[in-house]
Amino acid sequence: MTDPDTPLQPKRKGLSRSRRRALSRGAQYVLFVAAVVAFAVSADWARLKNQFAQWDIAEQMFPDVITLALKNTVLYTLSGFVFGLVLGMVIALMRLSSVGPYRWFAGVYIEIFRGLPALLIFIFIGVAVPLAFPGTEIPGGTYGKVALALGLVAAAYMAETIRAGIQAVPKGQLEAARSLGFSPARAMVSIIIPQAFRIILPPLTNELVLLFKDSSLVLFLGVTLEERELSKYGRDLASTTANSTPILVAGLCYLLVTIPLGFVVRRMEAKAQEAVK
Repeated sequence: MTDPDTPLQPKRKGLSRSRRRALSRGAQYVLFVAAVVAFAVSADWARLKNQFAQWDIAEQMFPDVITLALKNTVLYTLSGFVFGLVLGMVIALMRLSSVGPYRWFAGVYIEIFRGLPALLIFIFIGVAVPLAFPGTEIPGGTYGKVALALGLVAAAYMAETIRAGIQAVPKGQLEAARSLGFSPARAMVSIIIPQAFRIILPPLTNELVLLFKDSSLVLFLGVTLEERELSKYGRDLASTTANSTPILVAGLCYLLVTIPLGFVVRRMEAKAQEAVK
């Protein structure tokens, strides 16, 4: 019972939680639109167009920007990805090995090559290796050097991704394979690794996108005109024409590859989440 002598407490007036969230979201939209409008109004579009959007200069880049520069970029990326995947698999298995020196070597490799910038790896391959081994040529010429440089960097990241994928496979899979008479090596190759790759396919594809951009470091190895990738090709033409349009065109060519790959990664991640549910 309420004491009649106790005054009634006034009801609290204010916005509901959902209303506050809606107002906060609306304020963020308004702030974003205002920032975009301010940028659009303040930018000097005429100067930007003159420096980055000269159609006559862009037209001169075709078809070489596709048949030469983009082709080389794709080849450099794929060669580095394949080498990195193979080496990353070896490092991952060493990381999971019961042999102590293997685990220590794999751990040191991963920490070093994940910690060093890719630029230093390219310089090391282009300068230090010829000095250390005079007269020794890396097979494949420039493509071999790029595959080695990109692969060494990618392998450190892929090794940890592959290791995580292998450990994500239920242990019962290995025990079931062993009960059927599979040797540990055969069970790993035939049962565990295929399941692990289905798990880690999205992050591996994302690594491919990163390698595609890192291929621009090939210029530090010294390349001929026929070996130029997109960034080198765009910079050379920008210097020749005293205009930045070639750099913009090269950037758009990167997007022609990275945007579809990004879409593929998101689709694979979505399917993986649906499979878990």
